[in-house]
Amino acid sequence: MQFPNDFKNKIICGDAVEIMKQIPDCSVDLIVTSPPYNLKNSTGNGMKDGRGGKWANAALQKGYSHYNDNMPHKEYVNWQRNCLTEMMRLIPENGAIFYNHKWRVQGGLLQDRQDIVCGFPVRQIVIWKRAGGLNFNVGYFLPTYEVIYLIAKPKFKLVKKANAYGDIWEVSQEMKNGHPAPFPVKLIDKIISSTNAKVVLDPFMGSGTTAISAINFKRDYIGIDISPDYCESAKKRIKQHQSRVKLL
Repeated sequence: MQFPNDFKNKIICGDAVEIMKQIPDCSVDLIVTSPPYNLKNSTGNGMKDGRGGKWANAALQKGYSHYNDNMPHKEYVNWQRNCLTEMMRLIPENGAIFYNHKWRVQGGLLQDRQDIVCGFPVRQIVIWKRAGGLNFNVGYFLPTYEVIYLIAKPKFKLVKKANAYGDIWEVSQEMKNGHPAPFPVKLIDKIISSTNAKVVLDPFMGSGTTAISAINFKRDYIGIDISPDYCESAKKRIKQHQSRVKLL
């Protein structure tokens, strides 16, 4: 299906689900995304408003632009399942979604996000090993990884030799970025370069990293974000990256 030029290689500001509903079925080859983690709805990680202390200077303590990251858990799960349902509609039979999320302990029990991904065709979990953050809870060890769910349609295949990669990827966090929770470009490069995807979507584009990676491999991108601030900063970052690529 021909992709509408109203979306291709653009950053669209708006609600992820509502914008995705405007995109035709099976018109996106690959989706790479990391939604907000609902960190401020937490029983014990210090991220709630007013907790302060050692989290006071953390970027996420101030929250995201135009989004408070603090839904009731059931509401958050329902929202993310709606997002994944739309994503599944957008990819063809050889398409896939790389859905990055973070496990956490809530009320003394592991919250492994199965309530979000249950029922979707999860083919594999890739471990993103990163530097450890802060852990004030003496009941469990410091988390040093996040998970990337590979949610794939039946005919999805990796490019030749990519299947030789292991499923634990050690990539440092992005430090020089104004977004409070940015993707590292190297992480997304590893995903996109492992596929033949021509059109890549990120419905939570944030600082524009997925678009930067798509450009690195001469793929088209679509970015969606609810924050006008992030959309503008992503556009500037993409433009600067395109200028650097032309000079190479």
